[in-house]
Amino acid sequence: MGLVRDEDDAREVVQEAFLRVHRGLDSFHGGSSFFTWLYRIVTNLSIDLIRKPHRRDAELRDSHESSDEADIPFLSRIDGADPMDVVRRQEIKERIQSALDDLPPYHRGVILMREIQGMSYEEMATAMKVSKGTIMSRLFHARQKLQRALADCYAEQIGPVPEGKGGSR
Repeated sequence: MGLVRDEDDAREVVQEAFLRVHRGLDSFHGGSSFFTWLYRIVTNLSIDLIRKPHRRDAELRDSHESSDEADIPFLSRIDGADPMDVVRRQEIKERIQSALDDLPPYHRGVILMREIQGMSYEEMATAMKVSKGTIMSRLFHARQKLQRALADCYAEQIGPVPEGKGGSR
C-alpha cells in the first residue's frame, strides 16, 4: 500500500508476487532471508505498476481523494484526545502523506522500509538490489526532501529558529 497507494493495486501486486514466489521457489538459494527475497519481488512489481502510463493519470486524479487512517499508523486518531489535537494531527498526517506522495518511488520506498517497517540498511540494500551506500544516500536525500516539504509545519510546532542558529536541527 505504501508504494502503490491503492488497495486493489496492492492486492494485485501481492497476488502476482506469491505466484512468482511459487514458480521461483526452486531458484531461492537462501543467500538472503526469505522475507528479503519476497520483499524485493513485491517492490519490483510495485515499481513496475507505478511506472505504467495509465497509472499516472489515475494517480493524479485520485491523489487527494484518499483519507485512509492506516497510511501513516503513528498519526492515527487517539480516542479521547482533545478535538483540536485530533484536527492538528489530521492536518499533519495529510501534509506528511502529501510530502511522501511527492517523492519518487525509490525515495518513498526507502523511507517506508526504514521508518515504517524498521528494516536494516542491509535488508533494504538486498531488497532493492543496490549497495548499502546507495540505500544510505537515497535515505539521506529522501529525508532532506521531506524536511524541506515539511519545514513550515515543523516551524509551527517549535517556533522560529533563533537568528544565527541556522539549519543545524
